[in-house]
Amino acid sequence: MEKLPRNRVAIFAILSTVCLTLDLYSKSIAFESFGVRNGGPWLFNNSWVRFRFFTSLNEGALWGMGQGFAWVFALLSVGAFCGIVYWLFVARAAESLWLTVCLALVSGGTLGNLYDRLGWHGITLPGQGQPIKAVRDFFHFQFGGTPDLPALDWAIFNVADICLVTGAIMLMIQSFFTQPETAPDASSAVPLNHDRA
Repeated sequence: MEKLPRNRVAIFAILSTVCLTLDLYSKSIAFESFGVRNGGPWLFNNSWVRFRFFTSLNEGALWGMGQGFAWVFALLSVGAFCGIVYWLFVARAAESLWLTVCLALVSGGTLGNLYDRLGWHGITLPGQGQPIKAVRDFFHFQFGGTPDLPALDWAIFNVADICLVTGAIMLMIQSFFTQPETAPDASSAVPLNHDRA
């Protein structure tokens, strides 16, 4: 069996670390600047799209689903990361540079949100002694809105989420170009000798 290309472990480790570092640094800056559940003015504002920084703590998953089950999502994150490492370096998916890059993005995002779900950011809420086990989000978009209809508030997200979604989209793209394995052609099989003596 051929060895994996030498640069795959380095690419995976560096890209995952860069994603994780950008995520944790950006969260720290946002929450130091605005505090908890607070934000700045709209930086982009027209009739179709609005954007601002607004800090939020999410104890669940996307759009706040599964509130209070941060420990479940933390366990899933650990399982996902271990599965990715196995898939890349034991099952040899790292032979593909594309898969190595997209799974590094997913890993960096997974570890960034896992850090928060373990409460390592140290944020406490009034009346709570222990850090809250919640993901720090701060990118806030709104779409549309008329005098008759309220604007659509998109789920507030962070850099880790961007990495996760980008990696997932790359995986989807890769799946469109992967050729399914086909069974050996029966006509090419070596014929058996049925002659009788």
